[in-house]
This record gives sequence, structure tokens and C-alpha cells, in this order.
Amino acid sequence: MNADFPRILALLRKERHISQKAAAADLGVAQALLSHYEKGKREPGLDFLVRVADYYNVSTDYLLGRSAVTSGSIITENDIPDTDVPNKAQPGTNISVTLSKKLVMNSIDIIYSILERIGNSKLTAAVTTILDLTVYKVFRLVFRTNRSNTQTMFEIPDCRSCHTADAGIHIAEADISSLVKELDGAVTSEISTVLIEKEYPKQSPALLSLIKSSEARLKKFR
Repeated sequence: MNADFPRILALLRKERHISQKAAAADLGVAQALLSHYEKGKREPGLDFLVRVADYYNVSTDYLLGRSAVTSGSIITENDIPDTDVPNKAQPGTNISVTLSKKLVMNSIDIIYSILERIGNSKLTAAVTTILDLTVYKVFRLVFRTNRSNTQTMFEIPDCRSCHTADAGIHIAEADISSLVKELDGAVTSEISTVLIEKEYPKQSPALLSLIKSSEARLKKFR
């Protein structure tokens, strides 16, 4: 059985705020059967797969987890807009580096746009701390790759840098966790695949692809 289909099937219905009973009626199946499909207890046939794709206006590749975007397209470097970042890739640069940079930068643009929509300065500050310290930590790791690099560039010793950055990130995460209780119900803008693709048609493939690839990596550690 395809592992992605049950989750995506339920996600599509919930993001569109359609009850399971209504969706089952529209798709011509019993509610109990649709529930089994959404929980991964039963595997549907191809006919049902096509009906679902038509009903939610998505591709079968998206339903099966083969694509990160509802259109089913496979993301390439040219599908994602350039960002205003200095030192853009020169001719001959490894395309995977250019694509990776676009994925990260466009994803961050969406995150800050959503933060602006939420309008909570404490939340924005905590997220910024996490991003800043993550970049700092990664730079310190890259810096290590050449032993001739002088450590006097930094005040914090190399042996403590990553652990200290992790501590700062965890504190910022705790701050966000406490803010969630304040913001719950106060923020009317729902974050969903539907909203992301609608509001950010050019940049959304970057964030959705980054989410998909990140979760694929994380699954290896389960």
C-alpha cells in the first residue's frame, strides 16, 4: 500500500473543510470505507484514485506522494524564482547547489510573509533567532572544512559553538511554544497547502519540496 496516499487523502479533505460524510457522498463511497482509506486500513482501486484527483483538482502523482505540489510537477531550478542574494551561481556551478539555495531562500520568504500576516513581534523575533543561529551553526561547520582557517574570526571557541547555538535554538523554540497558547484562536489566517499554493504560486514549490525532502530524511531516523 502507498504510505503517502492515506495522509494526503485526509489532508485534502480537512484543508478544504469538507466533512468525511460529505466527501464520501460526493465520491460515491460509504463513509466507513472512506475512513478506512484515510487511515490506511484499505487500499482503493485506480478508479477511486482518479475520482479523488478530479474531486480535489489535484494530480494522481500528488496523491501518491510522488510530487510535492498539487499539479504533480517535478521541481527544477527554473521553476523557482531567483532571490535577491549576492554571489549568485556562476556558469558551471553545480545545479544542485543553485536549486538548494533557491529552495531555502524562497521558503524563508514565505515564512516571513506568514509572520507578517500574523503580526506578533515576539513570534517573529523567536523565529528569527532560530534562523540566525541555524545559519551561524552551519557556517561554523563549513568553516571547519579547512584547518588553516583562523578561529580568531569568532569569540566563541569552536568546541562550544554548535552546542551553544543549539541551546539558543531550543530556548527560542520554548518561547514559541508559550506563544502558541496566546495566539491560539487569535490568528484567523489558516496555514495550509491550499493557502500556500494560492498566495505564493511561484515560491510555494520551494517550501513544499523542502518539506517533502526534509521529512524523507527524518523518516530514516525513526
